[in-house]
Amino acid sequence: MNQPDHRLPLYHRLRDDMIEKITTREWQPDTAIPTEAELTKTYQVAIGTVRKAVETLVADGLLVRLQGRGTFVRRPDFNASLFRFFRHQTEGTASSVPEGRILHRSLSVAPDEVASALGLGKRAKAIRLDRLRLVDNAPVLLEEIWLPHAPFTALMQIDLPDFGDLLYPLYEEKCGHTVASAQETLTVESANQDVAQQLAMDVGQPVIVIDRLALGYDKQALEWRRSRGPADKFRYQVDIR
Repeated sequence: MNQPDHRLPLYHRLRDDMIEKITTREWQPDTAIPTEAELTKTYQVAIGTVRKAVETLVADGLLVRLQGRGTFVRRPDFNASLFRFFRHQTEGTASSVPEGRILHRSLSVAPDEVASALGLGKRAKAIRLDRLRLVDNAPVLLEEIWLPHAPFTALMQIDLPDFGDLLYPLYEEKCGHTVASAQETLTVESANQDVAQQLAMDVGQPVIVIDRLALGYDKQALEWRRSRGPADKFRYQVDIR
């Protein structure tokens, strides 16, 4: 456990300790945390202090209360998040997780933009994955993915066909790191020759670019990803309430 900052309110120190338990997987995703009574006994504090700490984690999306069942560590569902934006299902069929195909893996010096986002030192090496996403063998997304080397070293030992279609469960299973949230930015560019070839497009056609920074429960950056897809298959949808 990190040394608590005694300048912070007591509930905040409890909150920080709970975040550490979630980050280190002492409290695992989709499992119930101890009850308020148990936490009160463990931390030797008033139940109101425990309740306030838990409420802040619920508000931040790290925990979720399930009526009649308890409070659980929340696991976000990223399976089809990019496909809020890209139409990929065949007409009249349900959306499914696209095939993921790792084209190339390397240990390379991270570009400045990536190093800054991941909190890496200058000229630090990181794992780069180039991945193609396909539906019915047709390419729909080209992805450039960067990961800090030390936390994800195990990925260098996996045969490329064994990466599967979803990476986040692999990060958790092989490396012990859970993606809890992400920040995304959308821009537009023209397809260069490599992108056009991989996505079966013409050079110069517009491409939607989605940059994602994936974060752990402790808000530490775990993955930087740039996904490109044809603009003519792009849609924007948002619910305004």
